[in-house]
Formats: sequence, structure tokens, C-alpha cells
Amino acid sequence: MKRGVSILAAALAVFWAAGFVSASAQATPARSYYGFDKDGYPGDALLLALHRTFAYTGFWLNNPPGMTANPWAGKRPIVRAAGFGFLILFNGRLDRQLVHRDAAALGRADGADAIAAARREGFPAGAIVFLDQEEGGALLDEQAAYLGAWIATVKASAYRAGVYASGIPVPAGRGIRISTARDIEARFLDTQLWVWDDRCPPAPGCIAPDARLSMTRSGFPRSVVWQYAQSPRRKADTGACRSTYAADSRCYAPGLPHSEATRIDLDLSNSPDPSSGR
Repeated sequence: MKRGVSILAAALAVFWAAGFVSASAQATPARSYYGFDKDGYPGDALLLALHRTFAYTGFWLNNPPGMTANPWAGKRPIVRAAGFGFLILFNGRLDRQLVHRDAAALGRADGADAIAAARREGFPAGAIVFLDQEEGGALLDEQAAYLGAWIATVKASAYRAGVYASGIPVPAGRGIRISTARDIEARFLDTQLWVWDDRCPPAPGCIAPDARLSMTRSGFPRSVVWQYAQSPRRKADTGACRSTYAADSRCYAPGLPHSEATRIDLDLSNSPDPSSGR
């Protein structure tokens, strides 16, 4: 057996040297595209300047976390005209809003609201709508029920379902560590993932573009998007790249004056329109 393996290896080496390699082996690596997301709308006047660096932007369908109104509502035509692709987001519920309630019923209702909002904004059939799962760690029972119902509702429509979730492993008991993204990946097959992990490494910090970055570095190469920088930075996990952030620990769009309008999170994708929202 060992001799046969050696002969095979030698033959493969000859074929490789001669250029007889498969098309897949010669395939051009996937191109990386940079995007940004933020809760507040940056303003119409900044879009063209932001598009010099970024191919796509997050777009909220309902009120972003901590906000009482949605500043993105009705802005899709303007954002699209500026050349951006989309990351379509629906703000999900925190666990305190689900516990001791019918979480599945809430998931179905919120799924229906997400579908209605995506239609109202004019997003095309087949677009991916990402549910914002803010809390990390393994899903609690009520969280799993909520996500499962939301995902099933969106999948039953003309849209595709995705989830924004943490890719950072945390203790889950009995020496096990798991990230929210891994838990979702295992529970809900064929659900698209937008994974955040701003630890340095694998993330380089508040840098865009960065030739070192690719989706394979994220730990979730099959995910649609990797959010690799947040604003403000999480100091416990970003010490090694703190110099890439501003003095106030925030991440701002490169080449633009620092302001609340230019404060952003950074994303990477193999697509210039990760939600297929154009």
C-alpha cells in the first residue's frame, strides 16, 4: 500500500508540474467586497463618499436597537441610486421579551412584519432578510422557538431567511464552548448567516480595505457576511488592534471627518450585494 501511494504521489506531482490540474484547483479566489452597517442613517449627502470605499450597506426594516423610529424607512431608492448593494436587517427580540410568552407566535408575527416591510421598501423576491440576534451564546429554548418560527415564516414567502449572530464561542457548560452562529447553523439548515467576530485576530480592526482579509479567515467561510469591526470596539477582545480605531474607541469611515454620521461597523462579503436586494 505504501509503495502504491508513493507511485500515485509521484504521478500527481508530474501532472501538477506539467500543468494538468483541475479547473477547480486553478479557480480564481473569490473577490472580497467591503460594506458598512450602522443603526442611524448616515444621510443622503454622505452616500456617494461612502460608496468610494463600500459596495453595500446595512438597511433596517424596522426600528434599529435602542431607537424609537426607523431612519432608513423609505431610503432604499436613494441608497440604490448611490450604487450600494444591501444587507437587509430586521431587529429581533431580546430574551426578556420572549421568556414566559408564546415565543413561536411572536416569531411568526415578526416574520410577517419583516415580509411586509421588505415588500413595502421594494426589495425583490429572493432577497435575504437577516434577523438581528443581538444576544450571544447557545440559544435558550424561547430564543430557539422564536428564531425557528421567524425563519420558517420568511422562508414560506418570496424572501430568503438569514440571521445576524455572534461567531465568538462562549462557555455552554460541561466544558463545552459554542457560538450563537454555530448553534443556529446546526439547528436551522439552509439559513444564511451574517456572523460577527471582531476579535483581533482573526479581525484586523477598523481597517477597510485590507488585503489580508477573506471570508475564510472569519471561521465561517460559508457565511454570507463577516462583520469584523464594531463601533465602539469591545476592549476585552480588540486590544491587539486598538491602534486602528479612533482615540474614542470608535470606528469611522476612512477618509471622512469623524462624526456620528460616519461612525460605522465594518463588513466583508464575497458579494457586492449580499442580500441580493438591488
